[in-house]
Amino acid sequence: MEALPLLLFLAVFLLILWGFPVAFTLGGVAVLFGLVVKGPELFFLMPLRINGTMQNFILIAVPLFVYMGVMLERSGIAERLLGSMAYLFGRIKGGLAISVVAVGTLLAASTGIVGATVVTMGLLSLPTMLKRGYAPTLATGTIASSGTLGQIIPPSIVLVLLGSVLNVPVGDLFIAAVVPGLSLVLLYVLYIVAITNFQPEKAPALSQEALEEFRQKDVAKELVLAFVLPMTLIIAVLGSIFAGIASPTEAAGIGAFGATILTIGQRKFNLKILKEVMTETTHITCMVFIILVGATAFGLVFRDLGGDTYLIETIEGANLSPQGFLILVMVVIFVAGFFIDFIEITFIIVPIVAPVFQKMGIDLVWLGILIAINLQTSFLTPPFGFALFYLKGVAPKEVTTGHIYQGILPFVLIQILMLSLLIAFPELVQWLPEMMRDTPSIP
Repeated sequence: MEALPLLLFLAVFLLILWGFPVAFTLGGVAVLFGLVVKGPELFFLMPLRINGTMQNFILIAVPLFVYMGVMLERSGIAERLLGSMAYLFGRIKGGLAISVVAVGTLLAASTGIVGATVVTMGLLSLPTMLKRGYAPTLATGTIASSGTLGQIIPPSIVLVLLGSVLNVPVGDLFIAAVVPGLSLVLLYVLYIVAITNFQPEKAPALSQEALEEFRQKDVAKELVLAFVLPMTLIIAVLGSIFAGIASPTEAAGIGAFGATILTIGQRKFNLKILKEVMTETTHITCMVFIILVGATAFGLVFRDLGGDTYLIETIEGANLSPQGFLILVMVVIFVAGFFIDFIEITFIIVPIVAPVFQKMGIDLVWLGILIAINLQTSFLTPPFGFALFYLKGVAPKEVTTGHIYQGILPFVLIQILMLSLLIAFPELVQWLPEMMRDTPSIP
């Protein structure tokens, strides 16, 4: 009987690796296990559990943030940002790569959609970087890793989902993610500066002719449009959350409306664009929510089979310390990221281990940030790293899969370093939330 929860977990994991749809595998296998072991009475609770999950108000933020990100991707703001950043940083070695990281950071804080960010930057900046003499490995690694920053820099859909699973306020996760997210950006920049100083041939500075080409435009206007518009949206969304004026769901509504206004202002808005954005938003949202339904059924059956109790007893029997168990879970999530994506990990692994961490007295907000950083690597680790697929799909023919794999390796190591620092120094996560908690709120 004690082996049943483990068999359930292994059956789901193996079927997903085999290629079966995640949502139907989670729900279907759970229902079959529950029906065989417990009988039909188990499922009197299932409609109530699923209905309770679907009524979670915070999950409304998911389609709104998705809409905001997809609409901004259509607005053309990324193109302006890349041009402006290239001008600002182009005169130094590795300046184009630094500009890509800076644009990735701004897009992460205003869109959070990894696929859209990687594809946009791949189309706009990769050909330019190669033309300017950048090594394909450095160019592809910088673009792919910068495109995944939306997983940790708020507003992040990953943090919204983790808040729901861990049952912690999403606003707290957003605030706690600011310092780790910006620290990761700083580590990326430091790596680029270091590699371009030791191996300058990998990232030459922009030529005077290229800079003159940009100067022929109205530089002041370009810089204002490039920075002010996305920063206004970022301040409106994150500022309203951090100041306590709006909940994350309400702020997501502000973001969706603001992204539409910005697209209208860029003269890119029309009914065709609106239909495309709404279609893609519906597709992504349905995918997330149907997986959530399957995960709810899986969680109900797993707990009813005594899986959480069995896990806690196993850990206690192994005499694992909270720190040891934390490292074990981080390794499991990292390895799982090679084979399944962040949504599946969030809804399969995290609900199983969360009660154990809660019993151990682990700060769940800190845990959520650690998991988010860890999940970010799943976009970069082969063979199923989605950022690698997105970039390969838009890369010139001379850029091989080998170039991309070699390019992302240093950035994956940087993310592991960042994760290790957050484990060793929890105050990197806890400092900003504690400071804002001590700050008097706006009346």
